[in-house]
Amino acid sequence: MAHRNQHRRTERKGTLYPEALAAFTERVRLVTPDQWDAPTPCADWTVRDLVNHLTGEQLWVPELLMGATIAEVGGRFDGDVLGDDPVGAWSAAADAARGAFAVPGAADLTVHLSFGDVSGQYYLDQLTADAVVHTWDLAEGTGRLTRLPEGLVDFALAEYTGYGDLSGSGLFDPPLPVAEDADAQTRMLALTGRRYRP
Repeated sequence: MAHRNQHRRTERKGTLYPEALAAFTERVRLVTPDQWDAPTPCADWTVRDLVNHLTGEQLWVPELLMGATIAEVGGRFDGDVLGDDPVGAWSAAADAARGAFAVPGAADLTVHLSFGDVSGQYYLDQLTADAVVHTWDLAEGTGRLTRLPEGLVDFALAEYTGYGDLSGSGLFDPPLPVAEDADAQTRMLALTGRRYRP
């Protein structure tokens, strides 16, 4: 997601990324063999496509935190990165990414993204919010655990609110209207063009 809003909150810095990865992992492990080809709320993405996408994102983390540019990494993580063991591939990528961000000072590094240089913290926050919304996509695709952890929802809601209209990036559908008394998860998903039906 190419967003330039650098405003960040201070609460729970550095702690929610592992929680977001854990929430996604929990749902990946619940995917049954017949569900990998099931549709998800992401247009044209099956459950496998979605897990492949998020796995690829985590594979980039150690490279970018070590200072690599998009051009230097090139197409190394394009295509299928799951192989014959989607759960194992996801878990390995998530563990490596979590470990890379756990290195002292990682949040203060300069990361070279496609739209410019940002701080490691900005990159971390972006990855966390992305993992949260895709955790719901996976849960919807499999029909399991669609209610997300409250702390993750609150973080992602604040993050996406700070980005403005996400549809301008071309990666999201236009935001959806919600009732004034809608809960945080409904509002968070609506900002990304998704509708939650509790």
